[in-house]
Amino acid sequence: MSTTQNTTSTFVRSLRTAFIVGGILSVILGVLILVWPGRTAQVATGIIAAYTIIAGIVYAGLGIFSRTKGGWSRVGHIALGVFFIVVGVVAFANLAAFTVSFALFLGVLVGILWIIEGAVSLSVVGESSSRGWTIAFAVLSIIAGVTLLFSPLWGAIVLWWLLGISAVALGVVNIVRGLSFRP
Repeated sequence: MSTTQNTTSTFVRSLRTAFIVGGILSVILGVLILVWPGRTAQVATGIIAAYTIIAGIVYAGLGIFSRTKGGWSRVGHIALGVFFIVVGVVAFANLAAFTVSFALFLGVLVGILWIIEGAVSLSVVGESSSRGWTIAFAVLSIIAGVTLLFSPLWGAIVLWWLLGISAVALGVVNIVRGLSFRP
């Protein structure tokens, strides 16, 4: 076998393995979201809380140990680090409540983003080649955003379920893609 064929074969096997492993992980994540939505959300919130504590330690360390930063920059890094650490510790102290608060925050954020996206789409209707679709998208986006603002927790729950369903579906597709690859 030539070097080019060997390299191509190795690449295809690696790609195939990546698709299959990624697909399996996606299916597992999707099933966890669908079977234990609350616990999986708490785990995700816990991961974010751990990240904030680590980021806080890094920021505080930059402020304390930096030799190149000025006084206010050091104070800002230390303050930001302490804030991150406090948020992470508070999140771990009551993970269930923080998970609900985080879901509400995300629901409101997505609702606002959809309203803005709809408004921006309406602002470019005159330049669009498909005005009908642009208007339909804008109106649906604004309606979905307003609906999400009035019920952000229910909206976050629906989005979480859609994420679980999507993860399972995309995972299965990636597994099939990986299995269908041939060198």
